[in-house]
Amino acid sequence: MRRLPKWLAPSLIAALLGGAAMAQSDLFRTMPDPAELSNWRWENRLLFVIGGGQDDAAFDDQIERLRADPSGLRDRDLIVFTDPEGRSALSREFDAEGFAVVLVGKDGGVKRRETAPLALDSLYSTIDAMPMRRREMREDD
Repeated sequence: MRRLPKWLAPSLIAALLGGAAMAQSDLFRTMPDPAELSNWRWENRLLFVIGGGQDDAAFDDQIERLRADPSGLRDRDLIVFTDPEGRSALSREFDAEGFAVVLVGKDGGVKRRETAPLALDSLYSTIDAMPMRRREMREDD
């Protein structure tokens, strides 16, 4: 097997890592305007992670958990919207006072709301129990 030139290896690794970061960036977005929510209806499930202000440990923990499994998010058509400060119009509409996680289904309805970080298996169990998700899983088989 041929070895890569020494000068190419670091740039190739950087490109590959950059590609992974780019692929994950489509899953994590800043909080949209409430009027934009219809753009994702019937296409994506939405997870809103709302922080209670600067240096919110619960917010950081939740984001770390979610970033650890981009394929699980992608498999469930999940987009994560973040508002670390909890100041967006949408955060106010969700009545978020401090840390909150709000799951919205493809139909636009709130499916789950928590005030503590969610374990991924718990989040995925909620989603996987939804009738639309069960149909998606059957169609993927």
